[in-house]
Amino acid sequence: MSTQNPNSKNISPARVAAFEILAKVAANQGNSDDLLHSSHTAGLSPEDRNLATTLVMGTLRWQIALDARIQPLLQRPDQRLAEPVAIALRLGAFQLLHLDRIPAHAALNESVELTRESGHPHAAGMVNAILRNLTRQKAPGRPLHESTAALAQRLSYPQWLVERWVAAYGRAAAIKICEAGQAEPSAPVLFAEDDALPRIDDGSRLVAELTAVASSNAKRIWDTCAAPGGKTLILARRYPEGEILATDISPRRLASMRKRFETAGATNIVSEQVDATVPPPELNGYDLVLCDVPCSGTGTLARNPEIRLRLTPADLSRHASRQQKILAAALPLLAPGGRLLYSTCSLEPEECERVVEAVMEKASVQKTVSVLPLQPLLDQLHARGELMQPLTTATRGNFLRTMPGTHPGDGFFAALFQRRT
Repeated sequence: MSTQNPNSKNISPARVAAFEILAKVAANQGNSDDLLHSSHTAGLSPEDRNLATTLVMGTLRWQIALDARIQPLLQRPDQRLAEPVAIALRLGAFQLLHLDRIPAHAALNESVELTRESGHPHAAGMVNAILRNLTRQKAPGRPLHESTAALAQRLSYPQWLVERWVAAYGRAAAIKICEAGQAEPSAPVLFAEDDALPRIDDGSRLVAELTAVASSNAKRIWDTCAAPGGKTLILARRYPEGEILATDISPRRLASMRKRFETAGATNIVSEQVDATVPPPELNGYDLVLCDVPCSGTGTLARNPEIRLRLTPADLSRHASRQQKILAAALPLLAPGGRLLYSTCSLEPEECERVVEAVMEKASVQKTVSVLPLQPLLDQLHARGELMQPLTTATRGNFLRTMPGTHPGDGFFAALFQRRT
């Protein structure tokens, strides 16, 4: 029996799939969304697939808080459990504490079986005892004055990350961010459904539509970090006569994106492998550029809960360095009068406002580039009936900043640049 792939008639297929996916996420062998749409769930009934999704996403969202409840119940609270045992415990604890419709005996017994079948039969008794203790515990109350550390633990976030949000946006906004990240992602509400466009989340579509409306007559368009290609397809739809270049540094993501373009029948997109930090010299003279750069993704924690478990403060500096290089490399490739939209799905200033500030401090950029306000573009989209809400509270100065819990959907940042003529 594999230590990572339990398979027993005593365990439901949904829990087996959830266990396998959580083990891969813990080993950094994939992200939850991709794994939930992989062979792990392909053979499940719709009901089991829904349960597996609930178990995976819920366990990841609440992992920090679950561990905080489990740890004091260990014989040695400082002991490090084998990962399969920890996963079985978290799965059981999540069901017992957060899923009212799951019978307690099913959550408990199958977590014990997962422990045994994953190659750790010696830990089955411990898992059984801890989960039974959890069922007898009262839910912890909320203190009258909750510290940031207590808030972070209650809502299952790293303390350092919540402290950053409190410092950047205030305590009330930070709480809304945390609460939004613990909820199921909302259905798109910013835009009306359009069967001619790819189905992407509200934030991604907002970035694509802002890019499209930034220019009225762009002929040459470059999407610098295009995979998985949803925003590129929207640009292709908005500019059917335009010449669109979609690039990505990853050969695997590029191949997947090309298949997506072929399936969509997009004939005005050329895709190439390019490192956007050092684009080849022949890429120049673009009327419109989208730099939706790789980032920490802290604005998307509701749909990507494992980010909070992997991210470190050092990652933010690493992302920011690359983001500055991409933006600084792309701006000189604009044609006179050309426009560039820089965007991230991050809440962290280092990846957003400070990237813009750092690039604009360069003398060569100051002489040739201006930062434009985004509110007029939002107003234009709303006036045209495409944007269902005006989003007047989502702009800070010239920049766009959507906040989970305050605005619909994920957290996004955007800034608009124009090369002087």
